[in-house]
Amino acid sequence: MSLWETMTGSDLTREWNAFQARAEALPVGHRAAWEEIKGHLLPYSDFTGRKLTPMLGGALELLEETAADGRSVHEALGDDIAGFCAALARGEGARSHRDRWRERLNRNVARKLGRLGG
Repeated sequence: MSLWETMTGSDLTREWNAFQARAEALPVGHRAAWEEIKGHLLPYSDFTGRKLTPMLGGALELLEETAADGRSVHEALGDDIAGFCAALARGEGARSHRDRWRERLNRNVARKLGRLGG
C-alpha cells in the first residue's frame, strides 16, 4: 500500500468493493445477514474505516464458510446478530463513537463539578 493509497483511501475502496462482490455470491439469507452485520458494525468504525475492515473481513469469511458447509446463518451467528457484532468489535478492542462521546461528556461534567464544588 502506497502513501497515496493511504491518503486517498483508494485501498479501502478496493477492499470494500471486493467484500461486496464476495457478499453477492452468498445465498439470500447469508446476504441479508451480511447487510445487518454491516449496519451493526459501522458504529465501531474510526474516521478512516481502517479498524472496520478486519472485522468485516472476519464476519464475511464466517458467512462464506457457513454457506459452503450448508449451515444456516442462525447456526453460525445465533439469534442476536447485534450481540454478535458487539462481541466481535469488543474482541478487536474497538469502542463505539457513543462510548467515546460518553467518556468525554463524563470528563467534562466531572471537571465542571470539580470547579463548582471546590
